[in-house]
Amino acid sequence: MVSPSISSFADLALNPLIIKALSQVGYEQPSPIQAASIPPLLEGKDLLGVAQTGTGKTAAFALPLLTNIDVLQESPQVLVLAPTRELTIQVAEAFKKYAQNLKGFHVLPIYGGQDMGGQLRQLQRGVHIVVGTPGRIMDHLRRKSLNLDKLKTVVLDEADEMLRMGFIDDVEWILDHTPKGRQVALFSATMPPPIKRVADRYLVNPTEVRIESSTTTVEAIEQAYVQARNDQKLDALTRILEVEAFDGMMIFVRTKNATVELAEKLEARGYSAAALNGDMTQALRERTVANLKKEKIDILVATDVAARGVDVPRITHVVNYDVPYDTDSYVHRIGRTGRAGRTGKAVLFVTPREMYMLRSIEKATRGEIPPMKIPSSKEVADQRVTAFKQQIKDVLVSDELSLDFFEGIVSDFCLENACTAEQMAATLAYMMQKARPLQISEKELKHDQFAFNQDQGRGDRGDRGRRDEGRDGRGRRERGAREEGRGRRDEGRGKRDDSRSAGDRPERKRRDSEPRQARPESDVPMVKYRLEVGKHHNITAGDIVGAIANEAGLEGQYINNLRMFDDYSTVDLPEGMPKDLYRHLQKVKVKSQPINISQFDGADSSGDDAPARKPRSGGRDFGSRDKAPRSSSRDRDSGSSEGDRPIMRRKPSGDRKPRENSRNRD
Repeated sequence: MVSPSISSFADLALNPLIIKALSQVGYEQPSPIQAASIPPLLEGKDLLGVAQTGTGKTAAFALPLLTNIDVLQESPQVLVLAPTRELTIQVAEAFKKYAQNLKGFHVLPIYGGQDMGGQLRQLQRGVHIVVGTPGRIMDHLRRKSLNLDKLKTVVLDEADEMLRMGFIDDVEWILDHTPKGRQVALFSATMPPPIKRVADRYLVNPTEVRIESSTTTVEAIEQAYVQARNDQKLDALTRILEVEAFDGMMIFVRTKNATVELAEKLEARGYSAAALNGDMTQALRERTVANLKKEKIDILVATDVAARGVDVPRITHVVNYDVPYDTDSYVHRIGRTGRAGRTGKAVLFVTPREMYMLRSIEKATRGEIPPMKIPSSKEVADQRVTAFKQQIKDVLVSDELSLDFFEGIVSDFCLENACTAEQMAATLAYMMQKARPLQISEKELKHDQFAFNQDQGRGDRGDRGRRDEGRDGRGRRERGAREEGRGRRDEGRGKRDDSRSAGDRPERKRRDSEPRQARPESDVPMVKYRLEVGKHHNITAGDIVGAIANEAGLEGQYINNLRMFDDYSTVDLPEGMPKDLYRHLQKVKVKSQPINISQFDGADSSGDDAPARKPRSGGRDFGSRDKAPRSSSRDRDSGSSEGDRPIMRRKPSGDRKPRENSRNRD
């Protein structure tokens, strides 16, 4: 089935409050999968959607299901099954974003590695939509803590991925425990025979939507990606603009608001930039594009819709500041350069959570996109010096300029002030470069060391990270040998354990007097920090490491010596944390508990008294506390059997959680 062209979300029979939310976040036009899927789902029909990851499938089912939600009925009406914890969280966040104007609406993500008690409490309070991984959904159904009696719809997201990870039997078991007559929507990038059998068995006269990808690699365009957190993107982009020699550039973002914000920030940094979005009149858009052609501006910051039909020969670079919703959009975006036999360059920004989108784009374009190293402060400074020298040279060799008058001023000044021409030239150079310093400051070096020294290789946060996320909580490593016979689906954890060397495997027994120390993997100087979260908050070591890794963009080798006490923890992080990142981490929450990070000054203790904290000068004091309650052997955290032993995450993967009790599968 192919849906007719729909120009806006207003053309669909969605709840006006949801359309308002879409407008607030700047969404302009439905993608093909959304335009084709929303009408049948609104009518309550079963749906079989075949489309690549990144085509906008989440909104395709979230928007119609939210429209049909009865907010007054506080029991699960929609169940979404997802293969990984990462996707579970993203889908739940998408529901929250689209339902921001629906008062009283609640969505709950549930997955392995998360506190079961918190999930039980939220289910008892009432939720409208549950998004979860198969293993944890099965746990709740067996406990009878998840009541599906009033369930209206089941969504299977990335069904082929669930098949690959060994979940397909679990999915069928869950479907067998849902009410008869419920609506089923199945989305998959491919349709292997096992998925087809599930569709034939559980979907009734489904509407079939297939979005075929027609994208191919653009040979004339050099492509690269940059992995960076959202708060790093602007700094990384600015460095790239400093080092890359470009003529004209288009930067693509997802929303209309972002075009204006980014264009203003670039202008404040000395670049000639302008926004291009759907809120502008056609005349203003045409004038803006004309200014790019006439070299009155050098950078256009645009949305996909506004950039349609833009063909400016001087565009040498395209930057995907935000990952596009689908792979077709990616190819259309980068096609703005490399035209008429010319070469071009395309840079794609991806956050750690969006690495799966990079793999989707590579699969659709049938080529690997290499990582791009973020230019260092030294490289930026070297480029500025080179440009500065070239600017001077251009003036020196110009036939249109006469320097006689200025040479006279220099000569008179040097005589009057007893200085050399070199000294005066150096003074003038210093005055000119204040806005764009030619020297590297100590602050910039520390910022590089902390924020931009991670390896951009996809192994840590790419395919392996995703496989680990899918297996999280399902492996019964502590009891695997005893339960091998009856563990019908240990869901992949065993294979990963077998692939480890014996030296990498965790020891089963360890004395408290032999704390687990981090392997020395870096010579970066470290600073100890205090976090106001601990065992009494039902938080594990993996929760803390995952939060820091995701929010600070740090690999595991830079997160050392984590010690958990009853109501706080300490951790070593690289020296020279930038102030903006420090303020950002202060606001980060782990399981709704603010970590309130602060520099720690005290002696570690494994005895009865916890180390005292003395905030450093200039640091933020979150309240003095001389002693912490004594640790109890009942307070368990992942990676530590008792007490407050240091815990070091071995492999950097910001989204991986530590293993839970072996009963908590998924």
